[in-house]
Amino acid sequence: MIFLNCQKCPLLLCRIYPNGPADINQFQAACSVALVIRELLKKGLLHRDVNTIAGLGLERYTQEPWLNEGQLAWREGTLSSLDSNVIASIEQPFEQQGGTKVMTGNLGRAVMKTSAIPSDNQVIEAPAVVFNSQHDIVSAFEAGKLDRDCVVVVRYQGLQANGMPELHKLMPPLGVLMDRGFKVALVTDGRLSGASGKVPSAIHVTPEAKTGGLLAKIKDGDWLRVDGRTGELTLLVDEHELAQRTPYQPDLSEEYIGCGRELFDALRTQLSGAEQGACCITF
Repeated sequence: MIFLNCQKCPLLLCRIYPNGPADINQFQAACSVALVIRELLKKGLLHRDVNTIAGLGLERYTQEPWLNEGQLAWREGTLSSLDSNVIASIEQPFEQQGGTKVMTGNLGRAVMKTSAIPSDNQVIEAPAVVFNSQHDIVSAFEAGKLDRDCVVVVRYQGLQANGMPELHKLMPPLGVLMDRGFKVALVTDGRLSGASGKVPSAIHVTPEAKTGGLLAKIKDGDWLRVDGRTGELTLLVDEHELAQRTPYQPDLSEEYIGCGRELFDALRTQLSGAEQGACCITF
């Protein structure tokens, strides 16, 4: 999904999976990134004078590569979309709202990709079902423990906890629950690469559970409100009660060994939060 989302002029310019039926090949055939950059520059929504790996100025990215007598060459890309169902013009975008929404509330801040979620599914208020590992969700789903309206909370999936792995295994079972008619949302300090599809997912919650985020205090049955329209992400538990709770601290030792993860042990503990760019603090 390619989108623009800024306070000046939020727009949705492309419709490819999961917010549309087209795939990346159809996006390429419709003129690809060169046209999207050209459209954004047309409205002054990008800085023209930045240094890039291709040279000074983003105009370099309005060009496309081609073979000229066997040699790599560059030429100006197409000036208008070859498939308006895949790439829209800046004058007539698919939506005036960009493809993502920043979520805020007492749980912290997160991001939700709203462009692929029907408006009726963007708001859910339901009890939490808490997991500390994505691998436990499939067994709970198969046992019927998730056959109800719920907000699935998957914590300790952040940068310092386990390096923030891809949570793609969550989408099939949660999607099936929605097909069964249940209201379901996902809240996690982990990440999804882009295939979250129809499931309303507040991801990259920061601060993460490992570094003192309120996610660590959520219990099964706590009510949460996830509102992709307004950007609300709230744990509906009395502040006095939350102050009395002790954060849950799972044993994460197994997350630090195997598959070369030992090499990143020192680095992991020095990373800033997802919202600060996952930057190394001291190295």
